[in-house]
Amino acid sequence: MQCVRSWRSVGALVRGGYSTLWKRAQGHAAATRLDLSGIYPPIATPFTANEDVDYRRLEENLQTYAKIPFKGLVVQGSNGEYPYLTEEERVEVVRTVRCSLPADKLLMAGSGCESTRATVQLTEKMAAVGADAVLVVTPCFYKGKMDSRALIQHFTKVADSSPVPVVLYSVPANTGLELPLDAVVHLSQHPNILGLKDSGGDITRIGLIVHKTKSQDFQVLAGSAGFLMAAYCVGAVGGVCALANVLGGEVCELERLCVSGRWDEARVLQQRLIEPNAAVTRKLGVPALKQAMEWFGFHGGACRSPLQPLKEAETQQLRQDFTSNGWL
Repeated sequence: MQCVRSWRSVGALVRGGYSTLWKRAQGHAAATRLDLSGIYPPIATPFTANEDVDYRRLEENLQTYAKIPFKGLVVQGSNGEYPYLTEEERVEVVRTVRCSLPADKLLMAGSGCESTRATVQLTEKMAAVGADAVLVVTPCFYKGKMDSRALIQHFTKVADSSPVPVVLYSVPANTGLELPLDAVVHLSQHPNILGLKDSGGDITRIGLIVHKTKSQDFQVLAGSAGFLMAAYCVGAVGGVCALANVLGGEVCELERLCVSGRWDEARVLQQRLIEPNAAVTRKLGVPALKQAMEWFGFHGGACRSPLQPLKEAETQQLRQDFTSNGWL
C-alpha cells in the first residue's frame, strides 16, 4: 500500500504543477538526461481465462526478469497488447510494474494515443505512477495525413507537456507509417526528447539518424533483436527487443559482446537469434511470443481477443525455429 500511496502523491504533484517543474528542469536538461543504453524487453501482458489482466502472473514474470541484466523494461508497448487495453488498465499495469521493479531499473511506458490531447493526458498519468520515460508511437489511423509537419507538431506538444523524457517510436509494420527522417532530426533538438526506438530494420536509416543527430545527444534503440548487432555497428546504444522476453540473458550477452568489441563472438550469437526473433515478431507475432514464453518458464498465455492462438502448424514452426538454433 505504501507504493500506491506514494504514486498517488506524485500524481497530485504532476497534475498540480508538472509544467512549472518541467520549466525549472529545462535549464538542467544536459545534466539530468537519462542514459538509455542497454536492453529492454517490451513485456507481454498476461490475461486470465476471462481476459482480465492477470496481475499475479505479471508480478511473477517481473520477479524472473529481475534476475536478468536488463537496463529496464518497456511496459505497454506493442507486445503488451496496449491497443486492446483500456486507459485505466494501461496505467494500472505500469503502476504494478513500478511497484515491483528495482529502483535502479528504468521503466519506459507506452503512452501513445491517436490524438495529441489524449497522448498528453496519458503521458501525465504514466509519469504519475512512476514511469521514468515514455515511449510515444506515431499516430496512424489517418496515416495519409501524418506527414512531417503533423508529426513534428504532435511530438513537440507531447514533449513540451511531459513531466518525463520522451522516446519516439517508429514501428511501420504495425502502423503502416515510418517516422520521416527529417522529422526525427528536427525533434532530436527538443530538450525533452531523448531518442528513438526504430523497429523498421533499415540499418542505413538507423546509421543516418545517428549521424545526423550526433550533436544532440540523441539515443537510438534498435527495435528488434534480429538486427541488434548491425544497429550497434552504426551507433545504436541498445535495443527494445521482443525476443528478450524469452531469451533475455542471451540478448543481453549479445549487447555485452557488441559493446566490448568482440564482433566474431557477437556474429555467431546474432545469427542464432535471427530465426527465433523473426518467429515471435513479423512471422507469427504476439501469440507466438506468448507461446515461447511458456516454453521458457514465463507466463505468456492467451492474447486478448481478437488476437487468436497459434494454429498447430504455426506452433510446430515456432518450435522448429527455436530448436534448430539450439535454444530448445
